Amino acid sequence: MTAALIALGGNLGDPLATLRQAVCDLEALGRVSARSRLYRTAPVGGPDGQPDYLNAAIRLETDLPPRNLLLALLELERRHGRERRERWGARTLDLDLLAWGDVLLEEPDLVLPHPRMFERAFVLCPLADVAPRWTHPRTGMQVLEAAARVDTSGVQRTELNW
Repeated sequence: MTAALIALGGNLGDPLATLRQAVCDLEALGRVSARSRLYRTAPVGGPDGQPDYLNAAIRLETDLPPRNLLLALLELERRHGRERRERWGARTLDLDLLAWGDVLLEEPDLVLPHPRMFERAFVLCPLADVAPRWTHPRTGMQVLEAAARVDTSGVQRTELNW
């Protein structure tokens, strides 16, 4: 089993219900060994007027290799109504494979660790809940260190139960 780190988010429909169901769906791909709190975050990039997102992160212990896991995540997004119309547009569900153990992988449609994960507060705040000491295999930087370097003003921890 390998520990995969996955970011979850959504801002269309009922994001709380969608994220709850997504975690149940992810259990079919392995064992969810850690789940972050939920964070309300302002949209970053994309078109104006989007509603805030709910974001979270999980650690999934899985036997699936990275490519198969990515394909399964994309299928879960599709089943939850995700439509890819515009870059950084509003969405019902976003599942990003952030890391698969300490594997370094560079393919046209799959880069691990995720190339922008340490630049995004909406990823780092939840990720610090589930893998605070995870260390980027290329840079040697830990999640907590990266989280301390980004602007978290658009990220608010919620008390929502999921």
